[in-house]
Amino acid sequence: MSLVYYHAEPAANSLKSMICLKEKGLAFDSVYVDLHKFEQHCDWFVAINPEGQVPVLVHDGAVITQTTVINEYLEDVFPDVPLRPADAVGKARMRYWNKFVDEHVMNYVSMHGWHRMVGVIARGIESGEFEKLVERIPLPDQRRKWQTARSGFSEADLAHATDKIVYACAKIEAHLADNAWLAGAMFTTADANFYAMCGMMVERMFPELEVAANYPRLIDWRERMTARPGVRAALEMPDHTNPALRTWTGHVR
Repeated sequence: MSLVYYHAEPAANSLKSMICLKEKGLAFDSVYVDLHKFEQHCDWFVAINPEGQVPVLVHDGAVITQTTVINEYLEDVFPDVPLRPADAVGKARMRYWNKFVDEHVMNYVSMHGWHRMVGVIARGIESGEFEKLVERIPLPDQRRKWQTARSGFSEADLAHATDKIVYACAKIEAHLADNAWLAGAMFTTADANFYAMCGMMVERMFPELEVAANYPRLIDWRERMTARPGVRAALEMPDHTNPALRTWTGHVR
């Protein structure tokens, strides 16, 4: 069996499926894709994923993209350590929460991350070179996102994004009053999803929300997540991020 995982740092989308791989105890080849050097838009990577996005799972030559799809695929092919309920109702609950995170959480946390971090990178690239980089991005939405990050997201958009994050935290806080995990009694891919996209970083990104005081069940859930051996193993994957990698080199690769 050949299992290869192309990924960036253990955070956000790359962490989401990394958690599931580690929780299942699957052996895989790890291939780091340096987003700070725009390797996701280079010819060698676009040949693997024409959309130019990480992560990507390649299993015996089959290329699987999109993290929720990757995690469902892992459940279908490697069911011995289940991260999905066996019953139809449990599956529906898990998929509901995955859909909620994918549609109502991920993009709004991402907007703040792009505003605070990617915008610095984008503004540090000289005109001309920046346009060449944007031309290499396969997805039109991603091109627009880079252009917006360079000019800055509007205060109205950022405020709306914060409102969505507050709503998500309150919703999950209430849900955890009667449930150990998002889908119920069982840890599932939905927990990996919310943890990777928001749960592990919400306090750091939004100190004004006073998460510990306002969402104690969410904090308890996060601590239980972080204590899981598979989650710890995923977080311990090499983090190649450093100040040097955040500095534009002046070369389009």
